[in-house]
Amino acid sequence: MKIRYDKMMLEELEWIRASGRTPRLLLHVCCAPCTSGCLDRLTDTFEVTCYYYNPNISPKEELSRRYAELVRLTGLMAPDGRVTVEEGPYDPERFEALARGLESLPEGGERCARCYRLRLTETARKAREEGYDYFATTLSVSPYKNAEKLNLIGAELSAGYGVKWLYADFKKNDGYLRSIRRSAEYGLYRQDYCGCSYSREARLIQKQQSRADAE
Repeated sequence: MKIRYDKMMLEELEWIRASGRTPRLLLHVCCAPCTSGCLDRLTDTFEVTCYYYNPNISPKEELSRRYAELVRLTGLMAPDGRVTVEEGPYDPERFEALARGLESLPEGGERCARCYRLRLTETARKAREEGYDYFATTLSVSPYKNAEKLNLIGAELSAGYGVKWLYADFKKNDGYLRSIRRSAEYGLYRQDYCGCSYSREARLIQKQQSRADAE
């Protein structure tokens, strides 16, 4: 039977609200559009810190552009400052090391799974070191990301680092559609590739093929 991760999140949120607590959540974020589809489901329950750790993103100028949009978005969605943003280190050599030998794989394969693990491991480590109650990621808002794989990795890291993992599938309940609407509403820069050089190259080939088919 397929696990309903979105239902698990809703039940966890209800339990937290009933407890009267406001736990701290370290939310790994990949970009402003994806974050826009997740934040409003979390801010009435958690004290949220958006952690921008994405060594896969290439080139560096793209990483900086996405970060600037993230900061602008949180200022629009949480003008009272209840959501903070922290930029993690940029260490692309870690991503390149894990991708070695997997360069030709299509998006969504083993290279991506390793990338999920790299980013979530750093998030879990930071959550433990800084005393967060939960950690999570916005990645599942994308229809191109494997929510089951993300949640399995998150659960494994939770057991290893001793910080609660917030099970979620943010694309559910119109989460992805909400991210599209919010992007239009706020005029967000919405990138057309996941982030790494391999996904960028695949997107360029796709565009060239589409143009060729149209001629």
